[in-house]
Amino acid sequence: MILIKNAQLYTMDSFNGERGYVALKNGKIDAVGQGEPEGYTDYRVIDAKGKIVTPGLVDPHCHIGVMEEGIQFEGNDTNEMTNPVYPELRGLDSVYPHDRAFAYAAKSGVTTVVTGPGSANVIGGTFTAIKTVGKTVDEMMLKEEVCMKMALGENPKRVYSQQKKAPSTRMASAALMREWLQRAKEYRAQLKAHEAGEEGANKPNFDMKLHSLMRVFDGMLVKIHAHRSDDIMTAIRIAKEFDLNVTIDHATEAYLIPEAVKESGVPIIIGPTLGYSSKYELIHRSFTAGRVLEQFDIDFALMTDHPVVTVDVTMVHAGLYVKEGLSRQKALEAVTINAARLNGIDDRVGSLSQGKDADVVMWDGDPFDLMTRPALVVLDGRVVHEVS
Repeated sequence: MILIKNAQLYTMDSFNGERGYVALKNGKIDAVGQGEPEGYTDYRVIDAKGKIVTPGLVDPHCHIGVMEEGIQFEGNDTNEMTNPVYPELRGLDSVYPHDRAFAYAAKSGVTTVVTGPGSANVIGGTFTAIKTVGKTVDEMMLKEEVCMKMALGENPKRVYSQQKKAPSTRMASAALMREWLQRAKEYRAQLKAHEAGEEGANKPNFDMKLHSLMRVFDGMLVKIHAHRSDDIMTAIRIAKEFDLNVTIDHATEAYLIPEAVKESGVPIIIGPTLGYSSKYELIHRSFTAGRVLEQFDIDFALMTDHPVVTVDVTMVHAGLYVKEGLSRQKALEAVTINAARLNGIDDRVGSLSQGKDADVVMWDGDPFDLMTRPALVVLDGRVVHEVS
C-alpha cells in the first residue's frame, strides 16, 4: 500500500493542477483527494513535495514487443506480407515481453501500450493492450484484443505491387476493404440467423478470416492507418458505409482538412511527427497539427508508432506539439485518458480515478521539459522505477 501526498495532481478526471494525494491499495487506486490525507497509517508514505503526479502514460498505437529492438528478421513479426487480408492474426501472439524497449518504456513513465500488426496489409489483424512490465504476455495483459487493424495509402500498395498482385493502387485497397467487410457482414448475418433458429438458416462453413472480421459488426474498434487527406476521407466513407466503430491512426494530414474531420465525428490518433519524412505521404507532417485539432475541438490522442519514434520519448514528442501551440492540458490528455478512451480501455487506465489500475508517475520537474525524468513510476501498485 502506497500513499503519495503533497503532490500537484493532474488526475485527468476530477481536478488538475491542485495539491492533493493518491492512495494505492491492492493494485488499484483506493482514493484520490485534495488537501492533507488522513487515516493512512499502514501505508508507505511518499511525500511528493509539490512534484507533478500524473496517471501512467498510455501509447495508443505502437509495435513494441512485436518489432523487437536491436533485432532484425528474427525479432520482427510486424507484418505477414503473404496476403493482403489477415483479420485472423493477433498481435499478442507476436509480443516478446523481454524486448528491451519495455524496460525503457516503464522507466520513462509509459505503463500501458496498445501494440500489434503493422500496415503492410489492408486488413492486418488485432492489437492488444498490455502493461510494460512482466515476464509473459499473459501476465502483462490488460485487454487481449482491442481492435482490428486496417490500412490505406502507400504501404499496402507498395508491398503488393512489388509482388505483382493487388492491391497496387489506392482504389484496390479500398475495394478489398469493402469486399471483406461485406463478406464478413453476410457471414455474421447467416450465423446469427442460424443461432436464432430461423427457418432455412443453415450454419455457414467456418471461415477463420470472416469469423474474426465479423466482430467489427458487434462493435469491435477498427484502427485504420491513413496519412494523406485523401486516404483519411476514404477511411471516413468506409466507416460510414459499414457503420464501424473507428479511429483513424497517424492522420498526418488531418490538420489540413479539419472541417471535414470534425464533421465526420471520427476520432483521430496522430503521430508520429518527430523525425524524417521517409515517404511522400509524410511530407506535410507538422507539430502544428495538435493545435489545429484542438482549435476545431476534434477528439484525438498522440501515438509514437514505436519504434518509428521510440516509446521512451513520449513526453518529448508531446512537448513538441505544445511548443507549436497545443495546450498543456490537452497534450497530457492525449497521452493518458484520451489514448486510453480511444482504445476502449479507459475503465482501467488513463486517469487517477478511484478503482482504476494503480499506474502513477511522479515527475522530477515539468513533464514537458526535455530534462525532466520520472522520479517514481508505479505500475499496478508496484514501484517499478524510483530515483532515490
